[in-house]
This record gives sequence, C-alpha cells and structure tokens, in this order.
Amino acid sequence: MARDINFSRAISQKAFKDLTKEAGAALSYRNTAPAEPLGITGFDAGIEVSAIDISGSGYWEAAFGNDAPSYLVIPKLRARKGLPFGIDVGAMYSYVPDSNIKLWGVEVSKAILEGTAATPALGVRATYTRLSGVSDLDLQTTGIDASISKGFLFLTPYAGVGGVWVNSEAKGDLKAMAATAGAPLGTENVFQPRIFGGLKLTPFPLLGITAEVEYQERPIYSLKGALSF
Repeated sequence: MARDINFSRAISQKAFKDLTKEAGAALSYRNTAPAEPLGITGFDAGIEVSAIDISGSGYWEAAFGNDAPSYLVIPKLRARKGLPFGIDVGAMYSYVPDSNIKLWGVEVSKAILEGTAATPALGVRATYTRLSGVSDLDLQTTGIDASISKGFLFLTPYAGVGGVWVNSEAKGDLKAMAATAGAPLGTENVFQPRIFGGLKLTPFPLLGITAEVEYQERPIYSLKGALSF
C-alpha cells in the first residue's frame, strides 16, 4: 500500500545526503528503449513501472513512518516522438496512487549511429525530472547517458552508461524539525554514475515490451509496455 512522504522526525545531514542519493536514483529518468531512433514518423507511448529496494534505511522510515515499504514502486506514463536527423524527444509523468508522490520529466536523444542490419545503433541522451506534491522535499535530477543496441528478429538487447546529478532541499516540516533540533539541513548536490541494460521484445506489430535493470546507488528494475509505430 502506498503512503505519503511526510517526515515524522528530523534526520542528520548525512542521512539527508543518503536519502538524496537513493531518491534521486529512484526518481531519475529511466532509459527503457534501444539506441536506434524512432524516425520522423515514429511514436511510442505506454506504461512503465520501476521499483527500487529501500528497506532497512532509517531515513526512509522517517519519510514514510515506521511501516515504510520495502520497495518504492513508481508507475509512469511515457511518450516519445521521432524527429528529423535521428533526434527523439520524450516526456514522462508519474503519480503513485494513494500517496503525495508525483513526478514529471523530459528527455531528448540523438542517434550517433542509427544502426543497420549488420551494425549496431549508438545514441546519446539528456534527461530531466522533478518531484512534486511532497511539501517536505524539493528534488530534481539531470542526467546524461550513452547506449548501444542491436536488433535480432523481434529481440533488441541494449546497454548503456551515464551519470545523474541530483539536487535536493529540505522544505516544510523536515526543515523546521532540523532547525529545532539545532542541526539545519543544507542543500545537497550529488553526482552518481549509472549503468543499465535491457531487452526490448516485439512479439506483435505495434507492441513493444521492455525489461531493464539499472544500477544507480541501488538496483532498479523496470518494465514497460508501449504501442510503437
């Protein structure tokens, strides 16, 4: 069952930094797509679900209460549109039901190599996400990555590396509790590398199913189903 992020007690600056890293990893933009571009007439839209293990961390218990979930599960709506010159643009929106967690983001990617029947595709991408709806936390991420993919019949494996910059600031009750405890929380700006790999399955025309595993501070598991044309 989802819960609001609503801090019940103050946390230290170190705990806030650790929370920033893990929340940034959870809320940053997922790839869930091969490197080849969609093409000028291409469009891809669907539903994505990501999950990250947050068990055993005191700062998450402060955020969710003593019955904090073992996994933070984030459903999203995703859409991408192909443009000329091997460029794709995309957007994402998330609302975790029965919680105050909302998230939106945008992406732009460029195919350096579009790929052929014999050669792989290579692409680069820039992303941005922002958390909303949580009055105690202001958090945003900016990311860059590069990926490679090669299709085989209806299977397209891909892999990539990149980095994410996470910026967070305590707000509302969290900021007030820290000040009252005599330990004000400063803004955190962290950089963390990421590595990911996945497989896109196209069992039927227009339908794509993508499974991905990423490591960024902790393992993150994603599954996306989309209509592509």
